[in-house]
Amino acid sequence: MSASRLVMAVIIPAAALLARKQNLDDNLAMTEDIGMDEPAGLRKSVEPLEALSWRQSAASLVASAMLLGLGVYIVSGYLHALLWALVLAVALWPLYGRFKRRLGPSAPKELAPIFFTALVGLVILAPIAVLAVDAAAEFRQLLDYARAAEETGLPVPDALARLPAIGPWASQWWAAHLSHAGWAKELAQQLNTSHAREVGASLTINIAHRSILFAISLLALFFLFRSGESVVSQCRAASTRLFGARGEILAAQMIASVHGTLSGLVLVAMGEGVLMGAAYMLTHTPHPILLGLLTAFAAMIPFAAAFAIGLAALLAAATTGLAPALIIAAWGFIVVFAADHFVRPNLIGSATKLPFIWVLLGILGGVENFQLLGLFIGPAVMAALISLWRELSFEEET
Repeated sequence: MSASRLVMAVIIPAAALLARKQNLDDNLAMTEDIGMDEPAGLRKSVEPLEALSWRQSAASLVASAMLLGLGVYIVSGYLHALLWALVLAVALWPLYGRFKRRLGPSAPKELAPIFFTALVGLVILAPIAVLAVDAAAEFRQLLDYARAAEETGLPVPDALARLPAIGPWASQWWAAHLSHAGWAKELAQQLNTSHAREVGASLTINIAHRSILFAISLLALFFLFRSGESVVSQCRAASTRLFGARGEILAAQMIASVHGTLSGLVLVAMGEGVLMGAAYMLTHTPHPILLGLLTAFAAMIPFAAAFAIGLAALLAAATTGLAPALIIAAWGFIVVFAADHFVRPNLIGSATKLPFIWVLLGILGGVENFQLLGLFIGPAVMAALISLWRELSFEEET
């Protein structure tokens, strides 16, 4: 079981048990003290619970926890897709709200959700389509290259000898191992054909599974956009009943962290990809769009953009010369230094009210445990924890 499934299966039932054991009357009084409206039907739903005996209350708690745990277990294979839909809905909700207000009340109810869901799908699928087209073109060239290699061998590339430090050694190795005819056939005979078929079948199944998860995520995102106001109202009522006013404060802090992560990581990473893509084009580095997308994707993870820029610099050194490679490396250092030391800390820190060290640890730990989804989950959890700590330390001082 993955980390996200374990967290959901263990923490959610435990939270339900602890939350329902709180004094419900105290929570209602707290909402009245801070001026919040009591959710409709809340008092009616509380009164029957107060009339239960302790045996009935215990049985109700156990049954609720078991049902909740069973429900989480049933959808555990789709938790990543559902969490992605939730993160995207929270991150894009301000833009969606402005777009919906511009349409006006006379517009069809499904128009705005369909448009924004399709826009999200297009933004995600467009880079993948570019990569697929580029990969198909490269694959055709690779097949032609392999046929030529089988017949005449591969001559030593001129760019290989120009590589600094390792150029002469790499040229000698190439001439000894790849320049003679028939080496490709010898290599093909050494490969396990059945193993290659198994790898191909596994890759096909994995792509189909990912496609299904992506479709489910888009479908859930559509329903979140369409019924967002109702979902928010229900979540506020449930939070007030279970956790009191503190629940809404923590939720607001976590939502702010998602918005800060979107601005400080995703948008800044896209900016880095555009700036570096322009540098790749100006220096005539091969595949500048592909390298720009790779740089933008790597820049979402702290300190990872340097590896993508270094790869592009090596490719430029091997194909266009040492001077373009130095230009790419110097420009990449300026872009990454400015983004990581000035832009990102200000955007994320101002939104989450967190020290950047805790944001960084949340991002790195989240990516390690939840992959790309951890970019949003990690800072959100850290924001909630820091908020609880500040509340606790304030009470201690007073």
